[in-house]
Amino acid sequence: MVSWTAVYVLWLREMKRYARAKSRIIGSLMQPLFFLAFLGLGFNRMAVPGVQSGVSYIHFLVPGIIGMTLLFSSSMQGLSVLWDREFGFLKEIMVAPVSRVSIVLGRITGGTTTTMIQGVLVLLISMVMGFRLGSFHFFFLGLVFMVLIAFTFIGFGLIFASKMKDMQGFGIIINFIIFPLFFLSGALYPLKNLPLAIRVLSYADPLTYGIDGLRGCFINVASLPIALNLLIMAAFALIMLFLGTYFFEKSESV
Repeated sequence: MVSWTAVYVLWLREMKRYARAKSRIIGSLMQPLFFLAFLGLGFNRMAVPGVQSGVSYIHFLVPGIIGMTLLFSSSMQGLSVLWDREFGFLKEIMVAPVSRVSIVLGRITGGTTTTMIQGVLVLLISMVMGFRLGSFHFFFLGLVFMVLIAFTFIGFGLIFASKMKDMQGFGIIINFIIFPLFFLSGALYPLKNLPLAIRVLSYADPLTYGIDGLRGCFINVASLPIALNLLIMAAFALIMLFLGTYFFEKSESV
């Protein structure tokens, strides 16, 4: 049975840690800012093959950079599990009279909230740099896509964190995996510019549907119907959250 008090306490703990880590907030925004500044502004006046006519490159790029921010931030949430295991906090909450599902939900809600804050901050920064929403009516649906991306890759991070005990090894392995996911997603360029074999791999990447959905919501340009992207992302999110919860329940606290 889920203890919502435990979920709230773990969520609040994550929010306090995030608010106190000013360097974490600033550092998480620097990489997206560099991409927007050097790629978005640098190629904004160029005709990029595959980008729909009338859509500037920075408008095409912003949903991809938001997706990148969510991907990196969500996947690295697993590091907090290893940190808590290293310093004994995980053992304390594991022996508490609450279900492990409650513990997982607390971590997921906390991680999703901090990840969403970073994604929204990137969106606001991009507006300062010239990005404009195509339609405000789909803005909240875009937020739903952002939540689904966060859920998917927080579950992904939990899977690896539950099977590993080395914080440095976790960072290396996660980076080794998420960079190909990022480049296969079409965040920086249209997927139709890729060779067929690589394009097939791209459609096995959950981030592909998340970013395409964000583009459909924010700039009214998408390769697939928004409803299809939403359905596929929801399926990925449920699967990854189930697997993340399963592996976390089987993990050891020490």
